[in-house]
Amino acid sequence: MSKREFTLAYGKKEIKFKLDEKNLLGVLLPEKITPEEDEKTIIENALKNPVKSAPLAEIVSPKSEVAIITSDITRSTPSSKMLPPLLNELERAGVKRKNIKIIFALGAHRKHTEEEKKYLVGEKIYENYRCIDHEKENCVSLGKTKSGIPVEIFKEVNRADVKICLGNIEPHYFAGYTGGAKSIMPGVSSKISISETHKLMLSPLSCAGKLDGNPTREAIEEVGEKVGIEFILNVVLNPQKEVVAAFAGDKTFAHRKGCEVADTCFKVKIKQKADIVIVSCGGYPKDINVYQAQKALDNAKYAVKEGGTIILVGECREGFGDKIFEEWMLEATSFRDPVEKLKKEFVLGGHKAAAIGMLLEKAKVIFVSSLPPSRVRKLFFTPANTLDEAISIALEEYGKDASFYIIPSGGITLPYPDKS
Repeated sequence: MSKREFTLAYGKKEIKFKLDEKNLLGVLLPEKITPEEDEKTIIENALKNPVKSAPLAEIVSPKSEVAIITSDITRSTPSSKMLPPLLNELERAGVKRKNIKIIFALGAHRKHTEEEKKYLVGEKIYENYRCIDHEKENCVSLGKTKSGIPVEIFKEVNRADVKICLGNIEPHYFAGYTGGAKSIMPGVSSKISISETHKLMLSPLSCAGKLDGNPTREAIEEVGEKVGIEFILNVVLNPQKEVVAAFAGDKTFAHRKGCEVADTCFKVKIKQKADIVIVSCGGYPKDINVYQAQKALDNAKYAVKEGGTIILVGECREGFGDKIFEEWMLEATSFRDPVEKLKKEFVLGGHKAAAIGMLLEKAKVIFVSSLPPSRVRKLFFTPANTLDEAISIALEEYGKDASFYIIPSGGITLPYPDKS
């Protein structure tokens, strides 16, 4: 049987490798969707046809103070493509530029450089509009949710008359899907608000692709309701990061429409699980650090057998990506330590360490990255310098007839059993 060559994204580059056809169960890819119209037209049509909502022109007034909340550098949301049509709508409605602010939803992530802000929105918008980072330490209390989660929101968001949330929709390992009110929680919330909401990830019902009955998603949307989101604009991207669909309007109904499309794009049926799964995060920015790369790892777990191995391909140029996550991993003597620690006290950043620990209960991980081997071992992963080396290590354990899946875009590919 001949060997077949494959290419996976790695940072801003690519890695090529070969695999025997006889070992391959399949290449798991999101549905191949090409935009039916140009991206600008797709976004403009969404704004003209909002879901369960009045058009923006009827929501804002010339006196409105508008906050546009969009994603940070770790996300694939194409803000520079989404903002021009949205800003045109606002200006046609008479909203003054000085009354519009663009806020980057950092959640618990690091602040941006000015160059990163410019890259995210485009130079022209950066020069003509106020573009600021969310500050989790500068929030105002809006009470609590029914379950007691404190609702504390960035003051600049809270003081706006109209709040517009931007985002892209793809599987999320415990919120079901990204997008919708997730721009608010955790996007522009305080540290304690984020921590209390993220506690819900420990529930088995908080999982990728699940919305109804997902306690994390329900909490996110309750916070969004309490804060008040007047309008959303969400997109669905294909693996080439092209906009293939856009939905605007009501924070819940428009989001659900987007999730229906996302389901057809990102959920991939499998008839059996594999001994070994090779997964790439999908390249930069999804593999900017381990904190982000973990999401691809979590999706890959649905395709690997109990006791199997996942080979994770992610550059992680910014290392672990979060100080607390890093501290928890460096202090752990076993991958189970962070899970037990999180059960006793939920700490944001530590939740990512616990997520890795929960995964390692099911499968081993070999990591191809730019991290020093000593750092990889602190994740309780096996380091490999190349993908070929990683495959050799895995085959030594499972034998020459081991079965493989390859997942080129792990951050947006959600395997699930084909019961037909």
